[in-house]
Amino acid sequence: MVKRILTVLLLFPTLVCAQINTDRVMTIARNALYFEDYVLSIQYFNQVINAKPYLYEPYFFRALAKLNLEDFQGAETDCDAAIQRNPFVVGAYQIRGLARIRQSKFDGAIEDYKKALHYDPENITLWHNLTLSHIQKKDYDAAKEDLESLLKVSPRYTRAYLMRGEVSLQQKDTIAALNDFNKALELDKYDPDAWSARAIVKLQQAKYAEAEADFNRAIPLSAKNAGNYINRALARFHQNNLRGAMSDYDLALDIDPNNFIGHYNRGLLRARVGDDNRAIEDFDFVIKMEPDNMMAVFNRGLLRAQTGDYRGAIQDYTTVINQYPNFLAGYYQRSEARRKIGDKKGAEQDEFKVMKAQIDKQNGVTNKDVAQNKDEEDEGEGGKKTRKKSDKNMNNYRKIVIADDSEAEQRYTSDYRGRVQDKNVNIKLEPMFALTYYEKMSDVKRSVNFHKYIEDLNRADVLPKRLRITNMEAPLTEEQVKVHFALIDTHTSAIVEDEKNASKRFARAIDFYLVQDFSSAVSDLTQTILLDGDFFPAYFMRALIRCKQLEYQKAEQAVETDVVSGDNKRKEITAVDYEVVRKDLDKVIDLAPDFVYAYYNRANVSAMLKDYRAAIVDYDKAIELNPDFADAYFNRGLTHIFLGNNKLGISDLSKAGELGIVSAYNVIKRFTDQSE
Repeated sequence: MVKRILTVLLLFPTLVCAQINTDRVMTIARNALYFEDYVLSIQYFNQVINAKPYLYEPYFFRALAKLNLEDFQGAETDCDAAIQRNPFVVGAYQIRGLARIRQSKFDGAIEDYKKALHYDPENITLWHNLTLSHIQKKDYDAAKEDLESLLKVSPRYTRAYLMRGEVSLQQKDTIAALNDFNKALELDKYDPDAWSARAIVKLQQAKYAEAEADFNRAIPLSAKNAGNYINRALARFHQNNLRGAMSDYDLALDIDPNNFIGHYNRGLLRARVGDDNRAIEDFDFVIKMEPDNMMAVFNRGLLRAQTGDYRGAIQDYTTVINQYPNFLAGYYQRSEARRKIGDKKGAEQDEFKVMKAQIDKQNGVTNKDVAQNKDEEDEGEGGKKTRKKSDKNMNNYRKIVIADDSEAEQRYTSDYRGRVQDKNVNIKLEPMFALTYYEKMSDVKRSVNFHKYIEDLNRADVLPKRLRITNMEAPLTEEQVKVHFALIDTHTSAIVEDEKNASKRFARAIDFYLVQDFSSAVSDLTQTILLDGDFFPAYFMRALIRCKQLEYQKAEQAVETDVVSGDNKRKEITAVDYEVVRKDLDKVIDLAPDFVYAYYNRANVSAMLKDYRAAIVDYDKAIELNPDFADAYFNRGLTHIFLGNNKLGISDLSKAGELGIVSAYNVIKRFTDQSE
């Protein structure tokens, strides 16, 4: 029993002597934060705060974790605490500004960004967010002043030109907006937002062919943007290309199945080409989303009558008439449907209502509702073909819907920039594979990753959960975090009873890995290897974890000075540091030459070190062992491109896209021009 207690104390010294080991817990916490395990990182930051409540760092980084979990109020409170302890931390104002924006506290956000810029006047991110905050407040003059300052700091920052173009549009200066969008495209012709921004202006100018051409450039660069397909459909509709417009609505709804405009407009176009039953399906969906959308109800009524469902049509017409008792088209259509089912009396009543309205019109007697509706009644093909989504004029039921101005204004207002949490928007390799219990769900079904040895290990029941081979690791939930901390205690007790059991050491290493305690995980994996030198999963995981540690350290070097004031004293990471990772992967390949994921991971390490030819050799081997290895095709494609072999690269990327990596098509578009 004494031995067991001593073992637990050695494993968790922070619980006994927090003052000495706070730095280690902070390292684990920031590691978890970097790898997007936000719930887990908060638990570690809580430990540091309890031990040393006077430090600002745990509050600052906990705020960042809360921001990513959309706990904006909590993030703001933590930033308050961080700033109270150290008012010179630029990143704290940055994060608090973002948290305030998400709560629509724009004045407070502006104050934060101005304060941060006082300490860091050349920070592009701060100028960017300050500008957007002013745009949200509709203070366009202040936004333009911000952008002038931003462009002095970074004259080639394309997003600044896009924002200034947006401001010009709000001020009704189309020429200035187009000039800025053209400038953005001149600086970066692969920016999908620049193409779509210019396309929308062309739509407003009724230059539909030019708008379509710009959307054709934007869409391959941003294939997951449903709005581009919706807008291109509008451009095609205005050129009477109904089939092309419907195709775009199909693609938009594949991306965003709940898109109101997509369903409504596709329903209208399907009705125009006689595809009545599928048009009804679209309007069914719209009505389910918005039961009080009378235009959709009326259109469905027309389609029901067209398909012979007169009782269903009458029901829809009646619903509309109850809401709009002076909508004459409703009475006329209901009278037709009532005659079809033999309700002569009901039909005559509806016809009398229509006739009375026509007589009143001839005699100069007008109903207020009729007069209001008449302003836009049946403009026909020569009139305006579209209506705003908020338009409730029933006489516009046949018109294509476009977004309201308030929705269109949101194009850039959600484009706030964080700092540590910013995603790397550059083209990058698919990640390395790990052995873990949890895997993210994928929108596109890929092949199941399998190896007989790992399957046998699962069947042996030496691990508490089924081990998966994946490069789409899922962060832990709060409940899972508790489970794995408890499992660490359980494994520790088992190890005390049986110190020579390699499997138990490996099981605890996996739990340490999952709770982001990489140092303890590496220690346990090393012990596993000492106990069983042929157990290749231990070498594989040790290589992965050491690589992640190096990745985290490099990222810290890149951002630490920028986020937190102070000099960066960390040792620079070099190729020599990766040698231990390579050696472990070499050992895996020696012990299990058919374990394809070792070749893949080793190739990734080579690519990280810009040793692209060595990387290609390993990707070749991985693909030889598994001809359907999508990630290897994707990464080999990028590696060929890095070497300047664009045609070979595009061929591999095409195969990767075919096998399920959708982002490959965006990369293909980006480099196709250069390969020709």
